[in-house]
Amino acid sequence: MGQRKVKEMVEKEFPEDEVQETKYSGFGFSRYTRIMRMARTPNRDEYKKTLGITALGIVILGAIGFAIMWLMTYLPAYF
Repeated sequence: MGQRKVKEMVEKEFPEDEVQETKYSGFGFSRYTRIMRMARTPNRDEYKKTLGITALGIVILGAIGFAIMWLMTYLPAYF
């Protein structure tokens, strides 16, 4: 392969943005820079949906914990 062909392949494989990220990869920044670029503030609907799912999960875990506590408290009395 010619040097020109190799240079074109490298430019396709590693765009200028990624070259900048690899420059700081020794410091551990490269993992987070891409995420921070893509991150955005959720809109009102996304926030409500996330809040509802989280609340449902907390309620379910609490109910499971309560059921286990109730079983451990009252079930041994029958044996």
